[in-house]
Amino acid sequence: MSTIAFLNIPLHGHINPTLPVVAELVRRGHNVRYYTSPAFSKEIEATGATVFLYPGGDQPLPDPPLPVTMLDGLAGAAVGLLPGVLADLRRVRPDLVVHGAACAWGAVAAHELGVPAAATFTTFAFNRTVPSPTGASWELLAQAAARPGNVRSFLRSRWALSRRYATRGVPLFDLANVRQPLNLVFTSRAFQPDDGAFDETYRFVGPSIGARLLDPSFPEHLLRTPVLYASLGTVFDAEPGLLRTFATALAPLAGTAVISTGHTDPAALEPLPPNVVARRFVPQTEVLARAALFVTHGGMNSVNEAMHAAVPMLVVPQGADQPLVAGRVVELGAGLTIRTEDVTDQSVAALARRLLDEPQFRVAAAAMQAAQREAGGYQRAVDELEQYLRTAGGDVPEEARQER
Repeated sequence: MSTIAFLNIPLHGHINPTLPVVAELVRRGHNVRYYTSPAFSKEIEATGATVFLYPGGDQPLPDPPLPVTMLDGLAGAAVGLLPGVLADLRRVRPDLVVHGAACAWGAVAAHELGVPAAATFTTFAFNRTVPSPTGASWELLAQAAARPGNVRSFLRSRWALSRRYATRGVPLFDLANVRQPLNLVFTSRAFQPDDGAFDETYRFVGPSIGARLLDPSFPEHLLRTPVLYASLGTVFDAEPGLLRTFATALAPLAGTAVISTGHTDPAALEPLPPNVVARRFVPQTEVLARAALFVTHGGMNSVNEAMHAAVPMLVVPQGADQPLVAGRVVELGAGLTIRTEDVTDQSVAALARRLLDEPQFRVAAAAMQAAQREAGGYQRAVDELEQYLRTAGGDVPEEARQER
């Protein structure tokens, strides 16, 4: 039995794709310890992993969630979390550390322990031809000039990190793009821009989608065909007026329109048409399995789930890597995109009609579904991790070898 430590930043888009991987590792006989914040402990414990909670409880997201504020937050988190994380890891003595590409403290911990590490990319893989959102750019420089306090805080934390710990291989600035000898990318080569520019250390394993905790309170019995679904995710707070526009634009085209409001109180959208179901959180994979259209912010996790279900998308990017994801959806013919400032009842309804009525969008979505599923998903990710363990001298349980 190998002991594998997972370290990640506490965001749904980064943690959710790792959950099926962790569950499969546990099923194959590995001991998994996951380092996270309290908000995700229940879902992680359901995989069979042991949870170690970061000190300090749930931390708020940088406000606003810009690349420069994210860099400041990531560097500060690395300095603040490493003492407690390392103390526990030295006691656990893992054979492998698996960390999110934006979790620099995972890479540093592996260096300090002298154990192999693998990185997980829950958005695109990035390099010189596919620039990272937190890589050097004119946009990042402009943000830095406008937010000198974040820059000073980042530099203090980054200097402290280098002074106290082994940071070999950790980028000086691009802390959301920490690579390892094995990099698991949770999308297919077909969806990855310029996939030929990445070497063999990148394994495009496709979306990692598995069973999630059921929500018996969701009124799935009320859904009527066609189901049209809208969600802007959990990172960027959507204004009630924007969500109401989606509801009123989609309702005339839908049997049922489902609106996930995230941090916004559904009551703030009222009054709504009678065929609209508005809830803070929605069992997304179950709803997408019945949906004919998905209005999404373009987070990679949501886009992967839509492609896995062959659902055409209307992408309304809010920030971060979402404009890049939206552009790729349009480029491959699986959907359309609209800027937030252009959202009206009329514009959303017109684009939704196109996506519902013009068959080429469903054809392209089906092609992406085939590519995503062919990539292998969480089972291939576990295969890659076990092969990496063998190469690095770790132990793969005999029962796992026999099953394969």
